[in-house]
Amino acid sequence: MTIEHHDLVHEFPQLRDRIHELKTSNTHFRKLFDEYHALTTSVENMETGATVVATHTEEEAKKRRVHLKDELYRMLVA
Repeated sequence: MTIEHHDLVHEFPQLRDRIHELKTSNTHFRKLFDEYHALTTSVENMETGATVVATHTEEEAKKRRVHLKDELYRMLVA
């Protein structure tokens, strides 16, 4: 099974410089970024079977990741 990586630079390569800028200058963005990164790693582990969880748990983690990605994107383009 091929796992698609969802880190922000893969998701928004055109915003690479803006991501770096906000990570270093905005503590709220950095907190959300770190949470998004940790959640992405967790979801990838669930998808590969490295972490075994109920389907509901995996789906909830994916929903949270989408919510974080939306919030981060709004900050990136503001």
